[in-house]
Amino acid sequence: MRSFPRTAHRRLAAAAIAAALAMGSVSSTAAADDLKHKQKQVEKKIDHAHDDLHSSSRQLQKAQARLDAARHDLEDARTDLAIARGKLAVAQERDERMQAELEQAEAELDQAQAELLAGRHAVVAQQDVVADTITQIYTEGDPALLAFSSLLESGSAEDLSTRIEANRVFVGTETRQYDDLHAAKVLLEVQKQQVKDARNRVADKRRAAADTLAAMQQLELEAESAKASVLALVGELSAARADARAARAADLQKLRKLQREQARIKEILRKRALRALRNSQSQKGPTGGLLAWPVNGEITSPFGYRVHPIYGYWGLHDGTDFGGGCGLPIHAAESGRVISSYYSPVYGRRMLIDHGALAGAGVATIYNHASSYTVGTGSTVQRGQVIGYTGDTGWSTGCHLHFSVMANGRAVDPQNWL
Repeated sequence: MRSFPRTAHRRLAAAAIAAALAMGSVSSTAAADDLKHKQKQVEKKIDHAHDDLHSSSRQLQKAQARLDAARHDLEDARTDLAIARGKLAVAQERDERMQAELEQAEAELDQAQAELLAGRHAVVAQQDVVADTITQIYTEGDPALLAFSSLLESGSAEDLSTRIEANRVFVGTETRQYDDLHAAKVLLEVQKQQVKDARNRVADKRRAAADTLAAMQQLELEAESAKASVLALVGELSAARADARAARAADLQKLRKLQREQARIKEILRKRALRALRNSQSQKGPTGGLLAWPVNGEITSPFGYRVHPIYGYWGLHDGTDFGGGCGLPIHAAESGRVISSYYSPVYGRRMLIDHGALAGAGVATIYNHASSYTVGTGSTVQRGQVIGYTGDTGWSTGCHLHFSVMANGRAVDPQNWL
């Protein structure tokens, strides 16, 4: 319940409200002028600081996303390296088998070459035997003629038989010598082919071993190169994330410093407003129910300290959020005059209405994130009048109304006034 008429309070507290509101009009005193000027400067700097924080926070998010992606790539690279090393182990086992097969092929080649050399010696030796036989024939005569001569010269049947048998042995030996020479030459040709085949096998084994070794080296080189590249990328992105984190921390520190300065100025204005109200002998009364609900929606986030839903820092939520969707009518919580309407990078489309003195305090209401307003600066509005529509402008996670109440230049819990 109000302790005295609103009209009287507006007249008594007009000068105090101007100094108390964050976007109030100019006070008549030089000190108030100076404070108002400082307050505007600080608020502009806060808007810029919010922009900087928004930008650095987005850069940090992007840096973190890139780093997460690079770490995922690093895991893939490590997996590929493990697979490459597994293939390398298999290739090494194959190389060992190839080396063993190469050694076996070289041993077979050595043996074939030794047998070829022995075969050549055997052919030469057999050729010498045949040559001696031929020489003997030319020297002693043809065995057939000798046999016939022996038949004529034999003195008895027994002597003839002996001569015939000796001649048969000689002729058989000659034939066997020719056969042995032919066999030695055939064996020599076989041994030559064996040497040729063994040499081909050795060449094939050496080529396969070289290919295996080259493949092993290429596999290991590619795997190590991929891992090194990804590790370097992770290092670069970790540094980028650290820089982004430092930039965001600096922006947040700057913003908090400006917010402390803003709070200091508001506290000075609040105290001056209180003194002005005391001087006018205003009385304080209950505040509950003095203001009407500004929008037909449920409360989605109350007044108080919380973690910022977008950027995650801890700070004061200086109003009450009402949900309900986009385009809902926004109503003036109380009759008053629009003293400011502008666009803020943080609060989006924003409007401040001065309600004069309510329950012994200079009161103003602030409406944020609207899609549009139907009234402008200097307009007089009535309690419950539609002044705009809910939207998603500024820093917002969806269409809603951020509703703030300023009492004596200080943000208070709106729910205590509704």
